[in-house]
Order: sequence, then C-alpha cells, then structure tokens
Amino acid sequence: MAKLNHNSRGVVAHVLPFEKRIVELEAKLEQAESDEERHDIERELQVEREKVFTQLTPWQRVELARHAQRPKMLDYVGRIFEDFVELHGDRVSGEDTATVGGIARFRGQTVVLVGHQKGTTTDERIRRNYGMAFPSGYRKALRLFEMAERLHIPVVTIVDTQGAHPHPDAEQRGQGPAIARNLLYLMGIETPVFSVVIGEGGSGGALGIAVGDWVCMFEHAIYMVCAPERCAEILWRDSAKKDIAASALRITAHDLKEFGVIDAVLAEPGGGAHRNPDGAASVLAEEIDQFLVFAQEGKWSAERRQEKFRRMGVWRDVV
Repeated sequence: MAKLNHNSRGVVAHVLPFEKRIVELEAKLEQAESDEERHDIERELQVEREKVFTQLTPWQRVELARHAQRPKMLDYVGRIFEDFVELHGDRVSGEDTATVGGIARFRGQTVVLVGHQKGTTTDERIRRNYGMAFPSGYRKALRLFEMAERLHIPVVTIVDTQGAHPHPDAEQRGQGPAIARNLLYLMGIETPVFSVVIGEGGSGGALGIAVGDWVCMFEHAIYMVCAPERCAEILWRDSAKKDIAASALRITAHDLKEFGVIDAVLAEPGGGAHRNPDGAASVLAEEIDQFLVFAQEGKWSAERRQEKFRRMGVWRDVV
C-alpha cells in the first residue's frame, strides 16, 4: 500500500513501497551539508534508482501508471503546447468533462488536441469522472477529428483512462456505437494522427481516441483490455491475484512494443514521470516534433494506418 510523505515544499506525496528508499535518499540529499556528502548520496541514489526501475514487475508498473501525482493530460498541455483553446460539447447531448479537446500550437504548428483528463484533486477527479468518458465525450472527440480533417490539421491524442464510463446511463446513451464510430473514422481520417498513452489505457475507452499513425506509450504506462483486478476476479474469483493477472495480460509498454501494438516506448526520467514532469514533457515533445516532421514530408496515410492495424492479432504458440 502506498504511504503519504511530505516533501520539502510541504506537498503531500504518495510513496509506493518500492520508492521508499529513493525518497529517503532524496531527503538526505536536500539536507547534505558538503559537496562530498552530496556526491556520495547522489551516487547511491543513482544506483538505487537503477536497481528499482530496471526490475519492476508488471504490477508495480500498474501502480506507477496510476500514481496520484503522475502528470495528467493538462499538465502536458501546459508544458508542451501554446495558445490552447478548449472546445466544448458534442452538439447532441452536452458536454463531457472527462474528455478535453481543442486547438493549440506546437512549436508554431497548429494541432487538434483530444485526451482524457483524470484530475488531480479529489474535487476535480469527481468532476472529471476520473477520466472515464461518457458517449458525449467520444462524440465531442469525433467532432474535433472531423474538424481536423476538414482543415488539414494534425491530431494529437493523449490517452489516460481506466476505460469508458461504466454507468448504465452511458450504455443507454450509446456508449458502444459512439466508440465504434470513432474507431471507424480514425481508420480512414485523411490527416496525421499521433497518440500517446501517458498513464492508463483501458480497453475501448482508450482505443476510442487511440487509432493513430504513430502510437506510443511512456515506459511505466499500461494499455489493457481489462484491469488486472477485474481479470483476477474473472479467472480466479480472487482480486488479490492481481499481480499474477498483470503479468499474464502483458500490458506493459515493452510487451506491447514487442507485439506491434504500439510503435515506440518513451523513456521516463529517473524515478518516473511523477517525480519529474518537466523531463517527461520534454521527452513527449521531442516525439511529437519528430512525428510532425514526418507528417509534413507526407510519410503518413490512411492506407498505411489501416495496414498497421491489420498486422495486429498474430499469436504465437508457447511450448
């Protein structure tokens, strides 16, 4: 279970069990009185980070992906993009607060942004439905995709959701058809689409905005058809076996890169994105920049996107 810790700025921080020694060393580093002492602690801290983060289990990556202080969509938007103008409403039933979309500039180029916003404070998480979109969210996203294609503007989608909202009202309002329409439209959209999973990518709720020419994930993010706890309940009638389920589901970035489900794994700063949001934002910005350069050269097309997704689903017999 994660513990709470107050950092030097007085902010309450969530500390996962395997982060405890790292946090202790960081606190000692802040209190070091000499260069020699500081050097010794920095060296020990580097060794500890490498030891921990090169041996993470799939379940530990799930915990990192869900970390309360992990940067959210709007954290990246504020660090990477300029002149973001949010657009609201699906022109059918209203506004979905879990889905954020609009127009922004990235290094001088106009892009359409769509993503999930989980929220940071308790009040915001409730207001944002914990990043789980209703059908109106997917219809809003579709409206923005259509606008991007009409104006020949590249699309950037930022995925961070447990899944589409599971409330019965969402089903009654057409959750399944709304996601399906997005999948169909993104498969044929005639403008470049960049997608990144920054935390959780849950089932169709994530895929509804993640059909892209280039799909990447941060190394401690997860992309899954079913949450490990739910999988454990289904298979073993025991949610406590979530760590076994997390391993069996193969939901980590490196697994999915190996399977060809994603195109790239984005390295996170030492200690994870939640410990260095600026560093994580810099990594993502460089990936977007490279994508847009290729887009200007005409290296992306609907045909290539469709062919990429057709190649998925190959399985191997393990003896």
